[in-house]
Amino acid sequence: MKKEMRSVMILMMFFWVISRCFASAGETSSNFSLSLKEAIEVAFKNNKDIQIQEQEVNAAKAVVLEARSGFLPKVNATAGYTHNGSLLTISQTQNTKKDIGIFTGHKNDNKLGIEVGQNIYSGGANTANLRQAQIRLKVQEETLRARKLDVEFETTRLYYGLLLAYETERIAQSLFDQAQSHYADVKKKYEEGTASRFDLLRSKVQVSKVAPELIKAKNAVDLIAAELKKLLGLKMQDTVILRDSFLYHPIEIEESEFLKTAYLDKPEMILQALGVDVDRWSIAIAKAGYRPQVNASLGYNYSSNNIANMINSRHNTWDAGFSVSIPIFDGFSSKAKVDEAKARYAQAILSKENLSDQIAVDVRQACLDLKQAEELINSQKDNVVEAKEALSIANVSYDNGKATNLDVLDAQVSLAQVEKNLSEAIYDYLIAHSSLDRTVGVSIFLPKPEKEAKE
Repeated sequence: MKKEMRSVMILMMFFWVISRCFASAGETSSNFSLSLKEAIEVAFKNNKDIQIQEQEVNAAKAVVLEARSGFLPKVNATAGYTHNGSLLTISQTQNTKKDIGIFTGHKNDNKLGIEVGQNIYSGGANTANLRQAQIRLKVQEETLRARKLDVEFETTRLYYGLLLAYETERIAQSLFDQAQSHYADVKKKYEEGTASRFDLLRSKVQVSKVAPELIKAKNAVDLIAAELKKLLGLKMQDTVILRDSFLYHPIEIEESEFLKTAYLDKPEMILQALGVDVDRWSIAIAKAGYRPQVNASLGYNYSSNNIANMINSRHNTWDAGFSVSIPIFDGFSSKAKVDEAKARYAQAILSKENLSDQIAVDVRQACLDLKQAEELINSQKDNVVEAKEALSIANVSYDNGKATNLDVLDAQVSLAQVEKNLSEAIYDYLIAHSSLDRTVGVSIFLPKPEKEAKE
């Protein structure tokens, strides 16, 4: 029995492996050659958070349309049938233009009509509702721009992160190749009797020491590439080829200009300002509870005992009305709403001021990061040239017996470290530049927000 169960399990595992093989064979891969700009455009198209926020914008547009309906008349068509058990009978003594039943009712009362209602004055609530809806639409649009700026920054971070990973892999591969080449030279010298066994062992150990760094660098390339493909909405088996170079272009640091731009264009700052406007109109909505409500109505109806003979001048009637409602006492409900709205408004102003202070800190941090990265780049540029020269001298000196094996190994490691420091400094500068753009709300891919004139 156990043997039979084991055979069944093995057979099931065999079929599962075969099915996975066929499934993998059915998956197709594609190559994507992307510049940074193209990568960001792909991310904009495929990012789910952006798609969700786009639907929020559409919903806000619908709310604006709903708010506009408060200024338009409401028109309803009505129809109905009522069977009355008994009616007041009035004898008709003269020829009239209307059926006498139109006033006392019909046994089988068929009705058909149209009603029009119009709000004339709502205490300012309709106007405030419309303005709030329009501002909230701008809120959703700015939130969408903020989402896109976040995605742009994240794409930039991963794009340059992958370029850094490639550069780190190149440095690790170069160090590994140098270590192997040097080990081969020392081994040859050892066999010729011109190098000690200690040098041979030290050179061999050096190859083993640098090998893990190369493995880590290769794994880092695969991991960051996977994260970038996930962000872009690509399949894991797809291949991404980066066309942009790992270079930086220094910019002039003008902190005051950056700060001014941030106050004008940063989505979060605009959202705070819009929030203040929303709460200001909330006060107007709450104050509408103190004010009168004025409405008008108009109706035109047909009523007849015979549905087949309803639409004629004997069965029609109309009505028009006008109403005014003046609040006298509502149990302090309106006052409470006004007080709450004023508190929310004051809170929104404080939040805006708090964000303004934080933006100043963020801009200062971005500027300091740029300066630090640029200083590191400038300090490491010359060091790379000097480290390469030092390695060349060490190799020649070792071949001539004027330098030790340790001198060569140190020169190899020093060159790799300086190159790594330079590449990391370039990455830090590129990310600091991108972070500054995100902080001030600037993007070369997105239009600047439209400024609305204050009322």
